[in-house]
Amino acid sequence: MIYLDYSATTPVSEKALEIFNTVSKEYFGNPQSLHDIGSNANRLLEVCRKELSSMIHGHPNGIYFTSGGTESNILAIRSLLKGSSPEKKHIITSKVEHSSILNTMEALANEGYHITYLPVNCDGEIELERLKKEIKPTTALVCLTHVNSEIGTIQPIKEIGAYLKMVDIPLHVDAVQSFGKVDVNVAEANVASLAISSHKIYGPKGVGACYVNPQIAWKPLLPNTNHEGGFRAGTVNVPGIAAFVTAAGEVIEAMPEEVKRYDLLRKLFIKTVADENKDIKIEEHPSKHKQLPTIIGLRLKGIEGQYVMLECNRQGIAISTGSACQVGLNTPSKTMLALGRSKEEANEFIRISLGRETTEEQIKKVAIVLSDIYDAYYKK
Repeated sequence: MIYLDYSATTPVSEKALEIFNTVSKEYFGNPQSLHDIGSNANRLLEVCRKELSSMIHGHPNGIYFTSGGTESNILAIRSLLKGSSPEKKHIITSKVEHSSILNTMEALANEGYHITYLPVNCDGEIELERLKKEIKPTTALVCLTHVNSEIGTIQPIKEIGAYLKMVDIPLHVDAVQSFGKVDVNVAEANVASLAISSHKIYGPKGVGACYVNPQIAWKPLLPNTNHEGGFRAGTVNVPGIAAFVTAAGEVIEAMPEEVKRYDLLRKLFIKTVADENKDIKIEEHPSKHKQLPTIIGLRLKGIEGQYVMLECNRQGIAISTGSACQVGLNTPSKTMLALGRSKEEANEFIRISLGRETTEEQIKKVAIVLSDIYDAYYKK
């Protein structure tokens, strides 16, 4: 099967699997235990913390290992709010956030917080000037995703972070789709907290990390928690973390060359699609520098994305109809709706996402198959 759903998850790299097995055997102790076996596991954990912090240009004391991006988002938001002034009950986010953020916002609204949902422009980008207009004296936090998981728009996090630093408002960034694909620099972007996930970068599932700037005030969601500096309860998954950091190191090292390759593959796909069928619409940012090349959002005019996805699957091609966390909810793409597309157009949306094993031959074949699906549908 041709796998083109890397934004949903990635296969674990061989090196990460090898490290996972080795650490499981040789560093199986609980890092909280005071005997030598526990101390050995703790030393390895701290090495991983230091290595990961260097990849995002942060301080090791700010790295907290979690079960993944969703937990990192929830814990960061909740912990920062608990550390904020109780009078500040206003939060700014956007309409195109991951479900872990949107669901947390819904819960916070029920707890008395006022939530402002920023719109995006026709290219899926959050405009700084609009954000500025929404700032209030009671604003406690801004929560934004670095890269949109459906169409790959890269948000101007550096500019937003610089402004929020001037007005003393913390910024939480969901970097699950960006880490390992674009440079993530928490210092340059003045990020208060940041979420990343292992299984998006060829590491094991069930592992992730949250960075919280050590200079930012926060309080633990659960009191009396002693794991991960009180940030998260539960025994730390040392083998998974070691495999995660190993995979992260691999993707960071390969990133410069891989970005060039993905850019060429994207151009090839779009050219082949344009040659085959003019009614296949690519949803992307017009600026190359604001578009992640690995995510290709598109629509086949008049055909539901679910139908296209199933037809591709029947022909041995794995794609998606958007974020994996939304599958099964039977709702149109929230990004398409935010872009101003109709409900019918939003239901046409599908996503192709490229990865380490994607080849030119695969890209050409998928473009042709999509055109064939379109032609066959209208010949019924």
